[in-house]
Amino acid sequence: MQARAERPRFNDPHIPDEITARDLPASARNELKTLSKENAELVARHLAMASRLIDEDPARAHEHALAASRRAGRIAIVRETLAITAYATEDFALALRELRTYRRISGKDDQIALMVDSERGIGRPDRALETGRAVDRSSLSTPVRVALAIAMSGARLDQGDLELALGELEIPELDPDRAFEWSPALFTARAAVLEDLGRDEEAAFWAHRADVAAEALGVDEAGDEEIYVEDGLIEDGLIEDGLIEDDSLEEAPETEPEPEPSVEDEVRELLGEEDGGDVAEEADGLGDEPERQA
Repeated sequence: MQARAERPRFNDPHIPDEITARDLPASARNELKTLSKENAELVARHLAMASRLIDEDPARAHEHALAASRRAGRIAIVRETLAITAYATEDFALALRELRTYRRISGKDDQIALMVDSERGIGRPDRALETGRAVDRSSLSTPVRVALAIAMSGARLDQGDLELALGELEIPELDPDRAFEWSPALFTARAAVLEDLGRDEEAAFWAHRADVAAEALGVDEAGDEEIYVEDGLIEDGLIEDGLIEDDSLEEAPETEPEPEPSVEDEVRELLGEEDGGDVAEEADGLGDEPERQA
């Protein structure tokens, strides 16, 4: 008991009083039900702050994600948030480690594109391509599949293979006359590769399509009226044709064997400064502070 009393305290980032657990989406709050009520409330508020700050202040968002991980390191949404904030602060090694842990806990591949980009950030385009090829793309939701294609194209660019980079973007979703949530990013990526190839006229066409798609999606916020883009019909959503897929049906469990430590082993590793007995005593799923990697 003396060791517990002398355990060092962390200086957690401040959370404004107006931020409550309900600022976190219900689906994320549901993942925290294994925690004690008090701990779940605090973790949810840290996650809500991380989400709020990720664009304007990634470093502060990362501090909140770290605070959440110290209290709930076995929860998938916590490790996913930590990975995203680490990526935003360009700590790609930590992002990759946390994404792998998130995938083991959740059984999902929905952050595969970020894993590929993290490998690229570390300077390993070959590993990035291997990571992307290891998943069954048919099991991915459409937005994830498109994001993966863009990340794979980026890895090809890192290797200097411009034509292969362009080929990675040749996917069914590349339709200049229809706009979906993923269309602006996909069109922009294609325009950039074409520009690198010196095909300026084609690059300008796709850059223009990206702008038009972004504008159209911004106008049609209700999602129930049809939008025309020049000579092409844009139907925001296209639900009637089944082109928006149900994410809950598309996520596939991870089947790829990986010689990596179990979640329990990693949790003990992450709090290496404290004794393992203390970790085992916490019945509410408290996690440990992930060690930062360069």
